[in-house]
Amino acid sequence: MKTKIALLALLPAGLLFADHHGEQTTKKLYPNAPLIPGSEYTVHDTTRPQPRKVESGGCVSVKAPSDAKVLFDGTNTEAWKGNWRVEDGILIASKGTLSTKEEFGDCQVHIEYRVPADREVMGQKGGNSGIFLMGRYEIQIGESHTNVTYPDGQAGAVYGQTPPLVNPATPQGEWQSYDIIFKAPVSEDGKVVKPAEITVLFNGVVVQASYKIQGPTKHQTTTSYPENHPAKGPINLQWHNDPIEFRNIWVRDLGEYDQQ
Repeated sequence: MKTKIALLALLPAGLLFADHHGEQTTKKLYPNAPLIPGSEYTVHDTTRPQPRKVESGGCVSVKAPSDAKVLFDGTNTEAWKGNWRVEDGILIASKGTLSTKEEFGDCQVHIEYRVPADREVMGQKGGNSGIFLMGRYEIQIGESHTNVTYPDGQAGAVYGQTPPLVNPATPQGEWQSYDIIFKAPVSEDGKVVKPAEITVLFNGVVVQASYKIQGPTKHQTTTSYPENHPAKGPINLQWHNDPIEFRNIWVRDLGEYDQQ
């Protein structure tokens, strides 16, 4: 192990990445991956620039507003379909997807998570989860303070599409927060005529600013919108074999202007 670390230290800066299985590599992980539309980079491109790091104030913990639907307050998982466990007021990722019983379209979501401090993390392995809006559009959850992975798969990324604008992640073991504003795609005659749009604040720092989502989340390939897209869908939390911890999850429907 010491020899391996010494050899890795000799590699040029910016060439060291962790692959999808957690192994160190200097190769392009998916050399046959397609170009992302509107980008010069391919899906999961390790040559894509890493977002610059910024120091944040850490987790922004916000009490649920009076008109919010509380999804998890430390007591139970009654708002969800799935069998994740709750210990000491913390929701712990367990086998299977966790999906809200209620469906949402345009919405505001607050969620707090942490990767356990003693968890070994490398690339996409060890500290991985995600939050899916409408059960389709993933904002990546993971450890990005010191861990390096492909930029469109790090914390705050729209997975497989675009990295966060900056990286405000705090150290592993500390709580992190996402505040998400999501606008559902608009359909006419069974076809999406206006893409979904998302804004994300990561630890209070904007990392996605009205980004137009290209389609449902996919791995190693590009995406597009299906026909007959539903108006609403559940919020899903991903099980990726890692016991990511969650607390203080709530959602608000976004109403119309000039409506009481």
